[in-house]
Amino acid sequence: MPSFFPNHTVEIKLEEPPVFRRFSFSLVEMAIVTGILVRLVRLIALTHGSNNWFYLGSVLAVGLVFLLGMLTAHLANYPLHQYLWRAPVFALVEVAAEMATSVLLIAVGREANGTVRAHWDDWVGMSLNALLYRGLAIVLWGLILAGVVQLVRRTIVHEDDEPDEVPT
Repeated sequence: MPSFFPNHTVEIKLEEPPVFRRFSFSLVEMAIVTGILVRLVRLIALTHGSNNWFYLGSVLAVGLVFLLGMLTAHLANYPLHQYLWRAPVFALVEVAAEMATSVLLIAVGREANGTVRAHWDDWVGMSLNALLYRGLAIVLWGLILAGVVQLVRRTIVHEDDEPDEVPT
């Protein structure tokens, strides 16, 4: 007869989630990595693709998909009612990490502001633009994601709970 319950607690094997799943639980770590990588993707797009609109658009689209994908991976770990505060906090931390990266890039003379190099005077305007555009995108995506999750829970999940009809 198979043993479904161990005789000793030493026999219990705990399965830890994979590395990215464990990483996705931390709001701060996810937002910091996202902010740094989004700023570097922006730098690549503006320095290498300023004359080629297709390249510029493609790189910026990849950056947006990465940004919203990281937010989705983080929010997927938590219940729906926590989306209300997690998405705006993610936006704030992401923009702060992005602007810290921008400070380093300005210090080494590599930060782009359009087609020219950014200076210290440009930093405040770039940070407000980042907060407006990335913050708005993150909050709107969080709302859309919450709406989709709620819709799926109300329609599909309740259909699975209904008992099947018994033929008579």
